[in-house]
Parts: sequence; C-alpha cells; structure tokens
Amino acid sequence: MNKIYTITKAACGAALLIALAACGNSGKDEAAKVKGTGLPKAGAATAGAPKIAYIEVDSLMTQYEFCKEYTLELTKRSENYQATINSRMQKLQNEVVAFQQKAQQGGYTPEEGQKAQARLQKQQEELQKLQEELTVKFDQEQQKYNQIMRDSIQSFLRDYNKQKGYNIILSKAGDNILYADPAMDITTDVVNGLNKRYKKK
Repeated sequence: MNKIYTITKAACGAALLIALAACGNSGKDEAAKVKGTGLPKAGAATAGAPKIAYIEVDSLMTQYEFCKEYTLELTKRSENYQATINSRMQKLQNEVVAFQQKAQQGGYTPEEGQKAQARLQKQQEELQKLQEELTVKFDQEQQKYNQIMRDSIQSFLRDYNKQKGYNIILSKAGDNILYADPAMDITTDVVNGLNKRYKKK
C-alpha cells in the first residue's frame, strides 16, 4: 500500500524528464545530415557549435505552480485513501478481537463460530479488494496529472524555443550532468514563462 500513499518528487520529475526528452526533436535535421555524410574529421571546421541549454529539474518542480498544486492535490487524495483504509482496518481488527474474546468465553455454538469466522473472512477479502481498487484509482489519477504536466511543458518549450533557437534542452537532475556552465541554465526563464502561462488559464 505504500505505493499509493507515498508522494515524492519522482512523479513530477519523471514527467519533466519525459517532456524534455521529447523536445530534442529540433535536432533531427542535423542528426540526419551526420548520418548521411558521416562525422567531420578531427580538426575539421564545423558549421557552428550547437546551441545547448539545461533546466534544473528540482528547481522547476518546486517553483512551477502547476507542479506544486498537483503534488498537493495528490497528497490530499493519498491521505484520504489512507484514512479510508485505516478506518476499515481498525473496524475489522476490533471485530476480530471481539470474536476471539467471545469464542474464549464459549459464547458461540460451533455453527455460530463458523458463521462469524466466515463473515470476518469476507470482510478481510473486501478490505483487500478495496486496497487494490484504490491503488489502481490513485495510479490513474497520477498518470492523468503527469500527462497534463508533460503536455504543458512540451507546449511551452516548443513556443519558447521558436525565439531562443536551442538545438538541445537538457534536464539536469542530481549529478546526471557532471558540469555545465551556469550561463546555459534557463531554469528561471522557463519557470517564469510556465507560471505566467499557467496563471492565464
């Protein structure tokens, strides 16, 4: 059940990484040329270095308003699901304890004891089914929000790059990029643009 109720930056970060990966399509023509003519020989002059930028994933996730609202919404839903399960589980546990106490005191005939056990078994199965249903529901909600966020980032970066003309926009998360010139960091610019667009909706 931890899968349902643990909200981390991973979901938001994964959506961002996928969105940025899809934005590398602008370099397809260049890639086709390389494939057709081969790589330039060592020391040969090139037509021009590619224009590259990167976005700090952690910063975007903590500053992009949609991502913050999305994480908060999923956290609330997760807590509601957890509370529902906890309540049902506590009720079942109380009934099991009451059954055991009554059985120890000889309060059931053999037939009554079997019926009570069958009822408790059915409740346990229903609780397990509810847990599974909530897991599926939560996963679907998370996928829905991830898709909305991917679409919003990809749409923004397509428009943003019409003016900026980057060949590649990388996502920087943790140490996946060992070194990058801070001048190539466009995180603040992208976050401001995303938030401005989000507020208009």
